[in-house]
Amino acid sequence: MIAKRAILLVLGAIGFGISAAAPASAQDYPSHPVTLMVPFAAGGPTDAIARIIGERMRAALGQPVLVENVTGAGGSIGVGRVARAAPDGYTVSVGNLSSHVFNGAIYTLPYDLLADFEPVALLSFQPLLIVARQGMPAGNLKELIAWLKANPDKVTQGTPGAGTAAHIAGAFFQRETGTRFAFVPYRGTGPAMQDLVAGQIDLMIDTPTNSLPHVRAGAIKVYAVAAPSRIPSAPEVPTVDEAGLPGFHFSFWQALWVPKGTPKPVVERLNAAVMEALADPAVRQRLADQGQEIPTRDQQTPQALGAYHKAEIEKWWPIVKAANIKAD
Repeated sequence: MIAKRAILLVLGAIGFGISAAAPASAQDYPSHPVTLMVPFAAGGPTDAIARIIGERMRAALGQPVLVENVTGAGGSIGVGRVARAAPDGYTVSVGNLSSHVFNGAIYTLPYDLLADFEPVALLSFQPLLIVARQGMPAGNLKELIAWLKANPDKVTQGTPGAGTAAHIAGAFFQRETGTRFAFVPYRGTGPAMQDLVAGQIDLMIDTPTNSLPHVRAGAIKVYAVAAPSRIPSAPEVPTVDEAGLPGFHFSFWQALWVPKGTPKPVVERLNAAVMEALADPAVRQRLADQGQEIPTRDQQTPQALGAYHKAEIEKWWPIVKAANIKAD
């Protein structure tokens, strides 16, 4: 009887130790460096945003915030690394519309984009522009749509590759306007833009960062921004709603997630660090220099990202699958 009571006391002590340790670990978080896992190459826009945010998060968290680039398969290898990581808040997924939405419709993934992750925060977004070669006959978006309908299968849209945001935006444009044109995949945006400037292709749907310098140099023309409101970097460019294609909204966004099961206090600590970073004027200016817009504070919560992420999957997966878009 005494031995049995001793065993029960030991088991109770172990149970108490475990229950006490869990909140304590969350309370002490972080006690060592946090890694932001970027699923794309260093030097790209997602990597740049991760480094800007991570540098400022370091001050908020009191620990180094490291950036690790794990590339391959459209970003799915790096995202998968986070899905398999310990749910302790020390491995954070930095992703975007491609890695955390489009890939689920293009690849057979070994993880679930919603069920295997906890949302942390939306970081930034960048609406795309509808641009064309300077010699395109259409003078505005309505005229462009009419011209495309009158010339089916005679127009080319350049993309940075199959399955990219620009490719999917083009498929969305075709669906919304009832037009048909060919996609020309390039190895990156740079070569595609060079051919647009040279008049070798007709259209692109691209970021303001890439397009606006050529628009302002008079090398290409812009028809509209795919957003419900005009953008600060180009207030003279009308929205698609104003230009005649209401609802054609396409923003390329970036966000943070952690593995499913990460304690809520840890998620909240990470989110608070992000919100502090996004409120910093220096960070805001650096993101603006990258052509990024910052979400409002109510859009920066984990709950807001969770709802937005789910809505984006519900919106884009049917479009990608109906267009039979496959990876390169």
